[in-house]
Amino acid sequence: MDKERALKILEILRGLYPNAKTALNFSNPFELLIATILSAQCTDKRVNEVTRELFKKYKKPSDYLKLSQEDLEKEIKSCGFYHNKAKNILETCRVLEEEFAGKVPRDRENLMRLPGVGRKTANVVLSNAFGIPAIGVDTHVFRVSRRLGLSKGRIPEQVERDLMNLFPLELWSLSHHLLIYHGRNICHSRKPQCESCPVNHLCNYFLTIS
Repeated sequence: MDKERALKILEILRGLYPNAKTALNFSNPFELLIATILSAQCTDKRVNEVTRELFKKYKKPSDYLKLSQEDLEKEIKSCGFYHNKAKNILETCRVLEEEFAGKVPRDRENLMRLPGVGRKTANVVLSNAFGIPAIGVDTHVFRVSRRLGLSKGRIPEQVERDLMNLFPLELWSLSHHLLIYHGRNICHSRKPQCESCPVNHLCNYFLTIS
């Protein structure tokens, strides 16, 4: 897809979702890191319900390290996959304390050294906590980008690279949020609302099925 068409799609989505931003509640980079780890295969709404109480009790990595894994599992159980998530959170907190003085690193390479932090999570933290341009490719971004024709990538890293090439640096973070909103509201996985979609005239998927 050419850049002009891609920017037109983004312009329309921007008008449709003027307040697009992360749905996760956080007040500092560490809280966002924990919330993003918890959000794997879990709704943001559920994560926010869990972290509302979690963040009142535990403010920094050293607070979590006072917990046993079983104790933390009880706190986050409703997020699903709580065994692995609790293990990763505790290991991440240990690394933060031992190697980064309890602070969340501001670069992708060091973020991805943290247990449970892949490229998507690292990009979400960079973008939303530090204002560093990045595109986190979750299931919504992956699906919507491919349907629209913004990317033909078969893995998230390829989709991320294509979006970075299409959009200017200052729009990377915004594009991430807009594509997520569109995936949640209109471009659903099983039954996309193509007929009512305001970018259907620019969408490869719609033009193929219509």
